Amino acid sequence: MLHLAHIVNPVNAPKGSELHTAQPIVFRSMEIAGDHATEVKVGLLAVCYPEDAVVVPSYLNLLPYLTCSILDVKPQSNTKKLPFIKDILDALYQNSQAEYLIYTNADIILQPHFYQAVAAYLQQGHDALIINRRRIPPKYNSPAQLPQIWAETGSPHPGFDCFVFHRSLYAQFVLGEVIVGTPFIEATLAHNVFAFSQNYLLLDNHHLTAHLGMEVMPKRNEGLYWHNRNEFFKNILPALKPYLTDSKLPYANDTWLGKQVRRILNPAIFTALSIELEGKSSWQRIKWYANELRWTFLGKR
Repeated sequence: MLHLAHIVNPVNAPKGSELHTAQPIVFRSMEIAGDHATEVKVGLLAVCYPEDAVVVPSYLNLLPYLTCSILDVKPQSNTKKLPFIKDILDALYQNSQAEYLIYTNADIILQPHFYQAVAAYLQQGHDALIINRRRIPPKYNSPAQLPQIWAETGSPHPGFDCFVFHRSLYAQFVLGEVIVGTPFIEATLAHNVFAFSQNYLLLDNHHLTAHLGMEVMPKRNEGLYWHNRNEFFKNILPALKPYLTDSKLPYANDTWLGKQVRRILNPAIFTALSIELEGKSSWQRIKWYANELRWTFLGKR
């Protein structure tokens, strides 16, 4: 039986906030999806700071508290106490023996068949999945409305916020000091999957997860944005580049024009990197053909 472990990072969000409304719906959707996964073993885990534990329901296995945050790196910054993604995933890895690990943002609602669908895709030979959410109107405010939420077709979203990967891949991940709840968290996790997975699958237009709200690019904290951006481009991407190829980036099997357009439009994929990897791939093909001509010529008598 396939074994999955899914972790979220709950927050004791203030009343009236989007997260305060969304989290109880998210947690209940996890419980229901876990109950539906009769042919899959699913562990539901949560990790948070002590002050956030009050919102964690009993059916989520609460792991030892997080101790570090962005405030340890930037103590003078006037910002939220946000954790590092590495600490969250370390907790998942160290407190579960599951074959596959799952991370979603705390505002991502699951369909009842989520874990069953994940298992089905993994059993096709994929070692990682990236699943894009559907955007649905923010008119829902209770777990009792989950049937209506599930019935919403929703609209697509280009960002990455649900990651499934084999636990053997995690030992290779380069995560630096990237924090959650801020842009470049999705790019960090996605590019680790691109780099180290042997056969990942991008599900960018499937009805498996949802988010309350139609926005695509929400407001951002500029200080936190630049912290994550600098961490990604200075420390993470250089370490991943040796493992990245053009064929590993999304849309590699599209037409040349289609690939370029889709990568340009996706905020988690970077045009300069795509061009660099495509150039490297083209140069390697030219060298291969040149060598074939050499060997053919030398082989003639």
